[in-house]
Amino acid sequence: MIGLTQADVAARSNLSVPTLKRMEASEGTVAGMQNNVDAVIRALESAGVIFVEENGEGPGVRLKKRK
Repeated sequence: MIGLTQADVAARSNLSVPTLKRMEASEGTVAGMQNNVDAVIRALESAGVIFVEENGEGPGVRLKKRK
């Protein structure tokens, strides 16, 4: 969606690629320490991702409008 590789997201989150891969491989709610989850969320948000809350259709993501 935003063209970042796992290595890019890991670097922006100050995580190792294996840690990010373990988080991505988890079933359901992301497994991992909350500070790591928060770091990935912040990295994705700074890259233009908006997290959409549950609204009856399920949670999701979208991109910020470009100016």
